[in-house]
Amino acid sequence: MTVVEIGRISMADMNTQSLDEMFERFEHMPVPEGYKLEIVGGSAFMSPQRDTHWEIILDIIEQLRAKYPRRRLKSDVRIDYPGHLNGFASDVTGLVDGAVKSEEGRWRHQDVEFVAEVISKDTARNDYGPKLAAYAAAEVPVYLIADPYQGRCHVYTQPKDGTYISDLSIAFGADVDLSDTAVGLVLHTADFPRD
Repeated sequence: MTVVEIGRISMADMNTQSLDEMFERFEHMPVPEGYKLEIVGGSAFMSPQRDTHWEIILDIIEQLRAKYPRRRLKSDVRIDYPGHLNGFASDVTGLVDGAVKSEEGRWRHQDVEFVAEVISKDTARNDYGPKLAAYAAAEVPVYLIADPYQGRCHVYTQPKDGTYISDLSIAFGADVDLSDTAVGLVLHTADFPRD
């Protein structure tokens, strides 16, 4: 898999641009079909979606449908998070009941109660680093990382003062018990494929 980092390629000083300006600029660039674009800490990343990646995303979404109506589940939809130029298109986002879009027409990070990211080799450092910090700063109650390379899920809960107090690692095949969290259910990982 190839990830194309385009954050600093023949662009004006990105630090002086807003997220909206950055996304607008990238909308006019040729982005291959099947790729998603995210801006993490002011750098833009394009990553292709693989079968393994999609199968895990779909499995998570199908299980979350037991609690979340379709309109409260999002995938690859831009949401801006705290920190320097963070416009993420998370693999799976669960919104609170009554979530509303901002004046700009985007979902607000304050209404996010669950995020799942499925690791891609070349962007793993974002999911385990700047995104983890941004989700904690945004006080997202549950952040799940599904890592098909490790064959493990990492569950981060109880955000406080910009960090997660609880960090649990669970092997694929075991259940991820989120019944005591905002999600309120158990995720089964037996069918999560590995890379």
